[in-house]
Amino acid sequence: MLRPKLPIPPTLPTHLVPQQPHAPLPSAGRSLTPYVGAVAAVVVVGIVLTALLAAVAVTAVSVAIAAVVLRSVVNSANRR
Repeated sequence: MLRPKLPIPPTLPTHLVPQQPHAPLPSAGRSLTPYVGAVAAVVVVGIVLTALLAAVAVTAVSVAIAAVVLRSVVNSANRR
């Protein structure tokens, strides 16, 4: 009945055109070296904040486990 028409795939050229190596583009006159210190500082601050967040998470988990254990001990002592 109604059949969709499939597109005809394009044919690739049979001969390869050699590409010329491009010369590096001249810089705009500004060097990136002044930003290296700022980037390093941001990375170090990110690592420190991530470590602090991990320490807080581990502490919270250990406090929660201790609270569950203490609650269990207190409840079992009250039942006896």
